[in-house]
Amino acid sequence: MANLTRDVGQFIRHEVNKLEEHDVEYKGIHNLVTYVDKKAEDILVKSLKTMLPEAGFIAEEDDKLARGERYNWIVDPLDGTTNFIHKIPLYSISIALNDGEETVLGVVFEINLKECFYAWKNGPAMLNDKPIHVSDALLLDKSLIATGFPYYDYSLLDPYLALFKDLMQSSRGVRRLGSAAVDLAYVAAGRFELFYEYGLNPWDVAAGALIVQQAGGKVTRFAGDKNFLFGKEIVASNRLVHDAFLKKLNRYFFS
Repeated sequence: MANLTRDVGQFIRHEVNKLEEHDVEYKGIHNLVTYVDKKAEDILVKSLKTMLPEAGFIAEEDDKLARGERYNWIVDPLDGTTNFIHKIPLYSISIALNDGEETVLGVVFEINLKECFYAWKNGPAMLNDKPIHVSDALLLDKSLIATGFPYYDYSLLDPYLALFKDLMQSSRGVRRLGSAAVDLAYVAAGRFELFYEYGLNPWDVAAGALIVQQAGGKVTRFAGDKNFLFGKEIVASNRLVHDAFLKKLNRYFFS
């Protein structure tokens, strides 16, 4: 699996300087796709079918792929397409395997630094074959936080910006990298203490969320429940600052 993401990552890396504006298509408002996304997904799907023929797919670029009765691959061939189009060097491949409703395998490959994060159910979280663990920061005041900016669903923009303002003053800073999969992997590796975002899809979070959990972290929705895979919102943390963050978030989103 790691070798597959590295091979597809090499293809994506080779294409970045070939891309031109006429190669960019719009799936929706500010929701971009290129031939590179589509080709990368095609390569991944063909290879994953040979690994587990009975599995179906939940994939970003092709909603016509059949879903499996038990197993499903959840695939984002290029998480951070806008970064890729603008030649900003942070974008990734995200692959997860679900057994029923449970994620049992996750891989996130950050293409530019060639960092492969992965984990499996009841196993360790790894980065390039070395174990990783969430940070041990106890306080939000000592935390570096990641988030994503909404690009089409602005219904929660006011509470989002109010929380953002609060966190700017009560943490070590807030970063927006442009790839939710990488944000989650960085929480797992202890680089961020926490990541939160709304408006997400299963292929954005499935792999990264499992890696966070296996690295000792905690993952929920904004309300604290576990339906983050299909629930369109996520909070992933080192576990130690999770409750304090949810308490702060709730003042803006649920008061």
